[in-house]
Amino acid sequence: MKAIWNGETIAESNDTVVVENNHYFPKDSVKADYLTDSQTHTTCPWKGLASYYSLTVDGKTNTDAAWYYPDPKPAASQIKEYVAFWKGVKITE
Repeated sequence: MKAIWNGETIAESNDTVVVENNHYFPKDSVKADYLTDSQTHTTCPWKGLASYYSLTVDGKTNTDAAWYYPDPKPAASQIKEYVAFWKGVKITE
């Protein structure tokens, strides 16, 4: 699977985990150069507290376009150290 935004591959892996129709990519498959930590956090009742990254590619920024659960609840333990995308990031095979 690939995560593509603004013409660049942000992440690529054969080991994604699908939760609620979102592909979560192993953190080490995500190109960290495109990520910037965000101060945004949201809470999911069963996954826990999510943190976000903004993406920057070729001078364009997609705010809070990636999220992850640094310490997921036990029911979501399979997505620890994984990152998911939205806000126009295309997920393809």
